[in-house]
Amino acid sequence: IPRKRSLVLLPFPLYSRMREAFDLFFFDSKFAAMAKVKAHELRGKKKEELQKQLEEMKTELSQLRVAKVTAGAASKMAKIKLMRRSIARVLTVMSQTQRENLQKFYRNKKYLPTDLRQKKTRAIRRRLSAHESSRRTLKQIKKDTHFSLRKYAVKE
Repeated sequence: IPRKRSLVLLPFPLYSRMREAFDLFFFDSKFAAMAKVKAHELRGKKKEELQKQLEEMKTELSQLRVAKVTAGAASKMAKIKLMRRSIARVLTVMSQTQRENLQKFYRNKKYLPTDLRQKKTRAIRRRLSAHESSRRTLKQIKKDTHFSLRKYAVKE
């Protein structure tokens, strides 16, 4: 016959001190001080710095997820959302800066990569350009010169 396990209830102050010790042991304090990341602050940084910061954020997020499984503090639960948003912000800034640099590179080139071209609509993209639509054939040019519109002065 299996024995029933009894649940040991600790007084709250002792439990909270144990929880703090657990958190200090498993989670590095340098990540705990991280605040919300601002996009305008990220734009000034170099690509290597952004990648380093992204790796740090990802490790912290994984630690927060571990804390979630091990019934961590409520503050850590709320911080998961903040970390996910911060990671998204860093990735967005990285892709935007890369896109800006590519646009500068291809500015005076004949062809653009498809992702840098204007989206618009499929019909507009396939439409003739203004230059192409204004061109006339040699026959049309001759016809216009020899049979131009006649001007009449109508007397009332």
